Amino acid sequence: MPKINFFTEDISYTLKGKTAIKKWLQETIVSEGYQLAELNFIFCSDEYLLRVNQDFLQHDYYTDVITFDNSEELKTILGDIFISIDRVKDNAKQNNATTHNELCRIMIHGTLHLLGYKDKSKKAKTEMTAKEDFYLASRS
Repeated sequence: MPKINFFTEDISYTLKGKTAIKKWLQETIVSEGYQLAELNFIFCSDEYLLRVNQDFLQHDYYTDVITFDNSEELKTILGDIFISIDRVKDNAKQNNATTHNELCRIMIHGTLHLLGYKDKSKKAKTEMTAKEDFYLASRS
């Protein structure tokens, strides 16, 4: 049975609207032609995500999201998405967005990475942002 899970590491955070978010993410995954096995979101602090970035990616900088694709089958989502709630709150202020809306943007961003979208080149980043906007607009 497909599962979307939410966990916290080193912080206290309660996600609002879990059922609606799960439905939205599941619909996004299916609309991209994938099936869901398991998707774990781990909400954490800046410092925790920095350590993940250093330990697993050898990057020594803060980031808002790190996605690990654990899929072994084509077109099947099995992954872990680590999100810094500290970065989400800062991004929300900078973008004049609510923390919840910014968190949804980061969640869909990580999910899109699992769906094969990249953001390293300008062209890829433009496509990623367009997909984020499209799926954010589809939330019920």
